[in-house]
Amino acid sequence: MNPNRIYANKIAAFLDKEPRDFSRTDLVKYIKENDIKMVNFRYAAGDGRLKTLNFIINDGKYLDRILSAGERVDGSSLFKGIDAASSDLYVVPRYRTAFVNPFSSVPAIDLLCSFYTADGKPFAGAPAEVLRRSEAEFRKVSGCEFHALGELEYYVISPKNPLYPTGTQKGYHESYPFSKWEGLRTEAMAAIAEAGGRIKYGHSEVGFVRTEDSEMSQQEIEFLPVPASESADQLAVAKWILSGIGNKYGVVLSFAPKISIGHAGSGLHVHACLLRGGKNIMISKDGLSVPARKLIAGFLEQAGALTAFGNTVPTSYFRLVPHQEAPINVCWAYRNRSSLIRIPLGWLNASGMVKDANPGSAVPRVEPAQTVEFRSADGSANLHLLMAGLCVAARRGFERADALAFADKYFVDKNIYHKENAAAMEKFPRLPSSCWASAEALEKARGIFEARGVFPPQVIDSLIKRLKSYDDRSLSEKLFGKEEEIKKLVEEYLYC
Repeated sequence: MNPNRIYANKIAAFLDKEPRDFSRTDLVKYIKENDIKMVNFRYAAGDGRLKTLNFIINDGKYLDRILSAGERVDGSSLFKGIDAASSDLYVVPRYRTAFVNPFSSVPAIDLLCSFYTADGKPFAGAPAEVLRRSEAEFRKVSGCEFHALGELEYYVISPKNPLYPTGTQKGYHESYPFSKWEGLRTEAMAAIAEAGGRIKYGHSEVGFVRTEDSEMSQQEIEFLPVPASESADQLAVAKWILSGIGNKYGVVLSFAPKISIGHAGSGLHVHACLLRGGKNIMISKDGLSVPARKLIAGFLEQAGALTAFGNTVPTSYFRLVPHQEAPINVCWAYRNRSSLIRIPLGWLNASGMVKDANPGSAVPRVEPAQTVEFRSADGSANLHLLMAGLCVAARRGFERADALAFADKYFVDKNIYHKENAAAMEKFPRLPSSCWASAEALEKARGIFEARGVFPPQVIDSLIKRLKSYDDRSLSEKLFGKEEEIKKLVEEYLYC
């Protein structure tokens, strides 16, 4: 065993091997020596939700078969637009994603899978495959690797508890027992890490809502930057694990963008950074690097269309309203949480801080870790398609000859959600205000997302059809002051 390695993943710890190096033989060894009885395949279908296929292990030959060849599934039930007359697809496990199931009463390991067609080729319409193509095309154009991390916000909705109350909208970074669901969060973090999630930290968030019979406590788990495909996989597994642990505790755990009007909504902020030769290239001696500013330009250009992947239910647009921290204008700023794109602190002076906090200690060299934060998406997002859309938008930034000048036009140094600055913000475009408007933005930009074979036309068609099916034009105005109708709508999309 290598004493310098620390593994959260139980299979990795047993094998003393990084998950990226797992082989079929490794998994068979773990299964046999740890008395594993079941293997579960999981895969993101067209709706973005993780689906499940369970296998009881009959014998060694059968185990080898499912790990080597996967299994058939009905593609017409998983994806829109597949003809039921010829709908078979293969699901084939990716060994590097294996983890021990944290819930199963039968000892089990789970693996994420990829879809393949009858001729053995990747199924173009699978969200994970769209993302893989988008990463490859971005790499060809930019010469960079696109890495991302998500900030996963959610509410725990539980019976009212009068002990250790937290003030309304005062939950940020509260500690137990005032943050009553810290235990659920930390249990979930440990399970997510064992499943391969690269977690940065967890904490309680601003939102705390008390009604006559319940409390709603907002939490957040933030991840570390990894390749975009891995980031989407980790977020999908994390949402599944959090929901499962919420069910175990008998509470509602909701990623919905809005659970109560007038209170903090839940976003899915995505931080992006570019790597070249394994190093973050977001900073130069003059500040933000040229590649970073091109990335920003691409995000700005496609901001409206990106809501089609990141804000996919009507209540998404109850969160994107004026005078709140959630963005409504297409602009960017340094450290300003009201802008669509925010440039957070990047540890540029970390060594000096460490020296001041720890006088007399050796000062380590701390590498800058600059990211660009895209703030409009929420928990209704189709995770793989959102990451794919961000990769396409980033590529557009590198394709534009005027990318730097374009980005400069959208820079703002004002606190956007203050009412006194409202007039100054009128020069900046607004994000779509409904699923219908989001669909129209995607229709206009579809050629950009379909270019280079990244998004199949059928995927774009399906998204547009679904978004327009809500027919939510002017919904906010129609429901203004109608609290009972708003409450019903919020409940309808509570498990988005």
